[in-house]
Amino acid sequence: MDGQLIAFTGIAAGLVAMPGADFTVVVRNALVSRRAGAVCGLGIAAGLLVHTTLAVAGVAAVLVAVPALFRALQLLGGAYVLQLGLRTLWPLRRSAAEDAASAGHPSAAPSAGHPLRQGFVTNVLNPKASLTFLSLLPQFVPSGGSALPRTLLLALIVCVIALAWFQAVALLVDRLGRWLRRPRAARMLQAGTGVALTALGAALVLEPLLR
Repeated sequence: MDGQLIAFTGIAAGLVAMPGADFTVVVRNALVSRRAGAVCGLGIAAGLLVHTTLAVAGVAAVLVAVPALFRALQLLGGAYVLQLGLRTLWPLRRSAAEDAASAGHPSAAPSAGHPLRQGFVTNVLNPKASLTFLSLLPQFVPSGGSALPRTLLLALIVCVIALAWFQAVALLVDRLGRWLRRPRAARMLQAGTGVALTALGAALVLEPLLR
């Protein structure tokens, strides 16, 4: 592996592992089961494949050229993340007695669709991902020769990193599952993920409106 690929892999790993809506939605699903978290991570990797493909094709440049389209996608993505957060917080209105009665199944209530769809939609509706890779990929494509094989390799690296990272997150949450599924701990974590998703969604919705 040449130096440029090593550097790109490190940068891509940092971008993928950065806490955000993707990470939070995987944790949210992994609390239900390891499989749900893993499948959600697969959906996120599929979303990143869409973004990197758009970057390779140059289609993502349209988002730069047409600000209204970028804002529309940002609003749509923010609204989706926001409703995921609200749906996560909604069951917390239950009393402590009800939580105790449902001990061992604290995360069953939040079910805003199939984990694969949640992961894919959360990621693919984030237009900033396309812009990030549109600006990042060309920096690691040597001048001269065909750029397509190289950009496809870089896109594949991003997707593999995402798949490995979110599978690891799902596994970690599952390993800690016995502690995390205690009523009080589950309630705190559910509240934390709900607040994080709600805040991220609200920020995505408000950013284009406040410009």
